Amino acid sequence: MKVLDSKFVKDFIKMADDGYHEGWHERNGGNLSYRIRPEEVETIRSRLSDRGEWTPIGVSVPDLAGEFFLVTGTGKYFRNIIVDPEACITIIEIDEKGENYRIRWGLVEGGGPTSELPTHLMNHEVKKRVSNGKHRVIYHAHTTNVIALTFVLPLKDEIFTRELWEMATECPVVFPDGVGVIGWMVPGGREIALETGKLMEKYDAVIWAHHGMFCSGENFDLTFGLMHTIEKSAEILIKVLSMKPDKLQTITPDNFRDLAGAFHLQLPERFLYEKEE
Repeated sequence: MKVLDSKFVKDFIKMADDGYHEGWHERNGGNLSYRIRPEEVETIRSRLSDRGEWTPIGVSVPDLAGEFFLVTGTGKYFRNIIVDPEACITIIEIDEKGENYRIRWGLVEGGGPTSELPTHLMNHEVKKRVSNGKHRVIYHAHTTNVIALTFVLPLKDEIFTRELWEMATECPVVFPDGVGVIGWMVPGGREIALETGKLMEKYDAVIWAHHGMFCSGENFDLTFGLMHTIEKSAEILIKVLSMKPDKLQTITPDNFRDLAGAFHLQLPERFLYEKEE
């Protein structure tokens, strides 16, 4: 089977294009990665090159040793992925120690995988462990309204989660564990990868102040849906705040507890604090 005929590649391209049309990927902003299933690798193995040189990842991810990933390329524009995927995305293989990668397909015009590769792989390693292998997608986007909120809300998990939950009843159903928040850090390096990985131990979504958001999920639809829901909630909150700085009514802690009972959720009580008048 040709690589571009594989369903997982088609789904990857569709998700990238959906994100571009949401306005989350200006220029070469954002990145996407998918941990390929072994059976999917086998369907395209004959199309994979073994001539790529091993390159240091910059971090060690031993639990991903031998795995294959489909990732966006560094400096590549999301708007071009659907037009020329072989130039914009790549399949990489991780070595037996989890310290190096090599390109097996794609990036035909040159270049390497996303500069955020260390963060993606460290988060894949965390989510593989805490989800019993179910999570396979990591998505980073420059979500406009979430970024705007990082300038006006305290950069605290509890406050961001609660404010986002209050904007739409579906929010605590879609992300019942809440969201994590990291203050501004230089992107692309080991330090931000470590901080994001710590929060990914308990959250599926992590907000980077003044930069964007990282989401993890079992498949493309769930991961995109998580990002989309949080960003829409942020948009509603911004509209509310622009009309009136304090809400006349909202979803209360007891309302959330009722919702949790109806939907069989476990909502952490630390998000259901009583606000000061």
